[in-house]
Amino acid sequence: MQLLIWFTVYVGIFLLGMFMMKSGLYSLSAQQLKQWLLRFTKTPLQGFLTGIVVTALLQSSSAVMVITVGLVTTGYFTFRQSIGIILGSNIGSTITTEIITLDLGKSIIPMLLLGALLVFFVRHRFTLSVGMTIVGIACLFFAMDGFRQLAEPLSTYPVVNEWLRKTNDSALLGIGIGAVLTSIIQSSAATIGIAMSFLVEQLLTLPAGIAILLGANIGTCVTGLLASIGSSREAKLTAYTHLWFNVIGVTAFYFFIEPLASFTKTLSAAPDVQLAHVSVLFNVICSVVALPFTNWIEKAMLFLHQKDD
Repeated sequence: MQLLIWFTVYVGIFLLGMFMMKSGLYSLSAQQLKQWLLRFTKTPLQGFLTGIVVTALLQSSSAVMVITVGLVTTGYFTFRQSIGIILGSNIGSTITTEIITLDLGKSIIPMLLLGALLVFFVRHRFTLSVGMTIVGIACLFFAMDGFRQLAEPLSTYPVVNEWLRKTNDSALLGIGIGAVLTSIIQSSAATIGIAMSFLVEQLLTLPAGIAILLGANIGTCVTGLLASIGSSREAKLTAYTHLWFNVIGVTAFYFFIEPLASFTKTLSAAPDVQLAHVSVLFNVICSVVALPFTNWIEKAMLFLHQKDD
């Protein structure tokens, strides 16, 4: 029970870190982000590139989806314009998974203290935003270190051990776990971070970690779906497109999990870095392949959801 409590605490610290980093980055570039979304989304390619940049700055595809759904609801741009942003945001979100694989070691505590100093003692909007960003990043690495320390002790529990064994044997179960866990904690990065900790301790195989990652890409769509409740038909179509796109992408990659695992092992010796690279490959390939078919995607969504209000 004590280990489970600590695990929950580290999940909370990770989510707090994501929130603070996102808030700090948003405060630094809030007006520019909205202007970019409104100005550079006239074509699918512009929307695609803007989606990458905005998500990379916010470090949250869910936040970008909520903003996009809101802008579609208010009529600032159309459902068709939002498709490019969806494709780009999936790529921009992979930066977070690459960041959390870095090893900051003893730099975490000084970063936390510096960020706290800027937040609480320097009364200026810019320094406050920078401080929140630094604190957020420090919290992410602190939580990742905690996950790694708890991974092996947690695996001694019969329930966790059985879960690990079944996940290593079944990719479908891994996808389901990734989707459900991400839906609950509302952060695909946290789910992937947890999977990385078990990978580093060699308790999960890379194919099992990839399956969890794929599931996390489905679970992250829940935020956009919740944001679209009670909104316009076009806003709902935006959320549905995000879900359909990720489900189809995951279904396609499901049959290539083993070859993908073999390939990424040649890119890095570190299991967590391998998983981060898989996240980049999955999202880049899916988005780039889908980009030329934006018109078809729009027609397909209109046909599938023609009865929705």
